[in-house]
Amino acid sequence: MSARQTTPRGQSTVEAGSAGFLHRIATKKAMFKLVPLMAGAYLISYVDRTNVALAKSALEVDAGISAAAFGLGAGVFFLTYALLEIPSNLALHKVGARAWITRIAVTWGLLSMAMVFVSNETSFYVLRLLLGAAEAGLFPGLMYVITKWFAQEDRAKIVGLLLVAWASAGIIGNPIGGAIMTMDGAFGLHGWQWLFLIEGLPAVLLGLWIWKRFPDSPSAASWLTAEEARVLSERAGDVPENHAKASLRTIMSNRTTALVAVMYFLSSLGVWGAIYFIPAVIGQMGVTDELTIGLLAGLVSVGSLVGVLVFPRLLRRWHSEFPLMAASWVGVLASAVLFLALPTSTGRLLALMILAFFLVGGQPLIWSVAMHRMSGRTAAVALAFVNTVGLLGGFFGPTLFGAIEDVTGKAANGFAIVIVCSLLGLVFTAILSRVVRRSRSAADAQVAEIRAA
Repeated sequence: MSARQTTPRGQSTVEAGSAGFLHRIATKKAMFKLVPLMAGAYLISYVDRTNVALAKSALEVDAGISAAAFGLGAGVFFLTYALLEIPSNLALHKVGARAWITRIAVTWGLLSMAMVFVSNETSFYVLRLLLGAAEAGLFPGLMYVITKWFAQEDRAKIVGLLLVAWASAGIIGNPIGGAIMTMDGAFGLHGWQWLFLIEGLPAVLLGLWIWKRFPDSPSAASWLTAEEARVLSERAGDVPENHAKASLRTIMSNRTTALVAVMYFLSSLGVWGAIYFIPAVIGQMGVTDELTIGLLAGLVSVGSLVGVLVFPRLLRRWHSEFPLMAASWVGVLASAVLFLALPTSTGRLLALMILAFFLVGGQPLIWSVAMHRMSGRTAAVALAFVNTVGLLGGFFGPTLFGAIEDVTGKAANGFAIVIVCSLLGLVFTAILSRVVRRSRSAADAQVAEIRAA
């Protein structure tokens, strides 16, 4: 009688198959219950941090905010966001996702509504700083939640779904925001004041719903069996706290983490610079109606939506992030050059859609590398560190776009920055690929030695 076949971990193939089936069921449950709430939070946060782009021209008239001041105000949001990112994610790790994400959503919604009180550049800067502080930790917090609930092979897909919400926010939010802006004068309020009031309220309501419906971990989920909760935690790589600790200095000195952070910085610089100035670019093409500007800005976001759907699917087929990362940066470079070279408005809008496809579509690949072999407190700190560095790109992008528009008079000229980012992105992709390859080879060698012993 032959010996029972086993997997490398000593598990029988029958047991492994059963556990795999159970894990697939549990993962589908978690996706159905959690991803809509996570995606809703990310969608609304995007709308509330970027709706100010639609108010740019009105704020210049009503509050005397210049292009450079607008770019700086748009960017300073990311300074407090970045400064409080790691403390916020550590707080989430300590008190739980349910309580902390609720706190984030309610406070950012209230502060978004408080933007109605902007009257000059100073009040604009202060409220944007406070909004960044309130929202700090949301995205890396969601990334940390993914490491608690989902296995490595599922994470790029989940990140992609969150970025689908992020891209959909542009498609949905810009036209709605443009329509709200037409309420100018109603009950004595400017259109941009109605914009902040109406679009801030959903965040507060969603925060209260998250408090009611979002479990902190698989073991706390009433809709999972004990076995489903256990297999989810095991496949996610969740480990006891005393094995998961790592200092911030250790994490920052890790070459892979540092390079991933640089990659995300370059991507964020281009993304946020473009997002805050695309409505201005469209306006300088001769479009003056606010609703039409919102609709066209939403059309550009279709490219982002398609990108975050396509790239995770390609990753599941290719099983390697780095060729796809390189392809995305080449696409960014080509489309940015095309945008600046084309003479027609239609051609330039199409180039912006292609640019959004490659620039935003490449972000799930970056996060897939960032989340590899991370869990516990290490994941909370490392993911917050990566996002913090990326958020600095969110500060410099709009600031540089605004400065370039002030000097040249054309918002479109800021896209020269995107060209520089794409060239640097290609260089760092090659470096990161080599470092990760070496790191994985060393890890595989250690595993082989342990098994041989």
